[in-house]
Amino acid sequence: MSAAADSRTGPTLAEARRGSRAVIAHIEHSGQDDTIAQRLEALGFVSGEPLRVVATGAFGAEPIVVQIGTTRFALRRGEARRVRLRAPGEVAAAAFPPDGLVDERQT
Repeated sequence: MSAAADSRTGPTLAEARRGSRAVIAHIEHSGQDDTIAQRLEALGFVSGEPLRVVATGAFGAEPIVVQIGTTRFALRRGEARRVRLRAPGEVAAAAFPPDGLVDERQT
C-alpha cells in the first residue's frame, strides 16, 4: 500500500497490491444519497471486515478482484477508492483465515 496515504484515514483499496490483506475502516460517501457507497455496504464492504486482494488487471489496471469471506468481487478503481482501509499497524493477523482456505487457482 502507498506510503502517501493519509495516516488519519488510511490507504484506499485502490492502493492495495495483489495478495495483500487488509481490514475495512469505512466507506467514503459523497452525499446522503450516494448509491455506490450504499451498494458497497450492502455487498459486505463494512467497517471491521477483513478482505484480500486476489487480482488486479494488467499493470494495475481494472478490475480489482477482492475476496470478503468466501465471496469475490470485481471493482473499478473509482469504487475501490471509496473503500478506506485501516492502517497496517491496526490490523491483527488473527482477523484473516489461514491461507490454505483459499484456492488461488480459482482466480
